[in-house]
Amino acid sequence: MRHAKQRNKLSRDSAHRKALLRTMSKQLIQHERIRTTQPKAKALKPEFEKLITLAKRGDLHARRQALSKLDQDKFAVHKLFEEIAPRYKERPGGYTRIVKLGARRSDSAEMVYLELV
Repeated sequence: MRHAKQRNKLSRDSAHRKALLRTMSKQLIQHERIRTTQPKAKALKPEFEKLITLAKRGDLHARRQALSKLDQDKFAVHKLFEEIAPRYKERPGGYTRIVKLGARRSDSAEMVYLELV
């Protein structure tokens, strides 16, 4: 059954959406807070939290899976496993937060910060 399998398509085809989420994940690892639109943040949040849960495992297979998800970016994976994941060792979930900023001037898109807790 495919109950609760819907996801926000962000008006992009699957390859574009996958590339967008991968790039945003790498930026969130690097800067630990990114400013983006609310739909993009809501689409990225579950994907990124799965990455942190993967990093908390810390074994070689998890590292290779993270490399696959982050487009073979070794620096991002190293920071994820060595700096970010140990912070959340005792936390069962909810590693990110969305903070609303208001509407963007040009097109009134709802802007938010997606940041690590």
